[in-house]
Amino acid sequence: MRNIFLTIVLAFIISAMYGQTENLTYKAIADKFEANYNTGKYDSIFAMFSTEMQTALPLDKTTGFLTGLKSQAGQIAKRQFIKYENGTYARYKTNFERALFAVNISVDNNSKINGLFVKPFTEDNLPKLTRNLTKLKLPFKGEWTVIWGGDTKELNYHIESTAQKNAFDIVIKDAKGNSFKTDGLANDDYYAFGQQIFAPCDGEIVLVVDGVKDNIPGEFNPVYIPGNTVIMKTANNEYLFVAHFKQHSIKVTEDQKVHQDDVLGLCGNSGNSSEPHVHFHIQNVENMNIATGVKCYFDSLIVNGQIKTDYSPIKKDKIKRG
Repeated sequence: MRNIFLTIVLAFIISAMYGQTENLTYKAIADKFEANYNTGKYDSIFAMFSTEMQTALPLDKTTGFLTGLKSQAGQIAKRQFIKYENGTYARYKTNFERALFAVNISVDNNSKINGLFVKPFTEDNLPKLTRNLTKLKLPFKGEWTVIWGGDTKELNYHIESTAQKNAFDIVIKDAKGNSFKTDGLANDDYYAFGQQIFAPCDGEIVLVVDGVKDNIPGEFNPVYIPGNTVIMKTANNEYLFVAHFKQHSIKVTEDQKVHQDDVLGLCGNSGNSSEPHVHFHIQNVENMNIATGVKCYFDSLIVNGQIKTDYSPIKKDKIKRG
């Protein structure tokens, strides 16, 4: 599940601002930026940049960045000033047509933009979690292999996503290291496809998505990246995110109370998935667009033939319930 958010960071130190009320100069610049962005006048936005900013982000790169942003997120529908950050940036909660971003703008003494920062918006008062407190079982039976998991980019490409940074992608492999039986051209050929996925603990189902078609292996569905999804809320307010279920296989409903080992559904290949596998991660709030990923430890499991307790798997680990 690759993060498709666009981020650009260009910072230049300017004088500290005077409190948390939006400066009129900043408001005028932000209004003009929004109007030019919505009408596609990217050269006019470039003209709003300081000399240093224009050098750092030439017109072709400015146009490319803004064109990509509009293609992904659409036009700006609403903008709200939040506060100044680091004494330099005015932070705006910005509702685009298809995304919610923080647009941070810095302005120099000549009313020129000398800093621009666009990233997914998160509230300052969201819960701070570093790991799960709830004791968890693996959400499957039998031995599976972690293909993405860990704290570095080499181990886990998910770290580029704020919400998914501690996620796992897990498949079933045979003794030859293959995840499929013959040629891998059909979902039914994969060992993981159709396997039961279980609740890792007691909790409440807060989100179910069950109508996304399974992909042909090797193809992706970028429209709804997680595909068929279940989100569980634990008693410790941790949100367990399980994705890529087989279409119409989910057995639970929203607001349902579930117990550890209740069947959630069947492993599938829906969403941004190239082959049948389980995607699992924990986040601090339900909404993936504003969530922060939480490192996940399982209570007891067998890792590469050895019993581990309170362990967070990494890439290439062969894992099963302890």
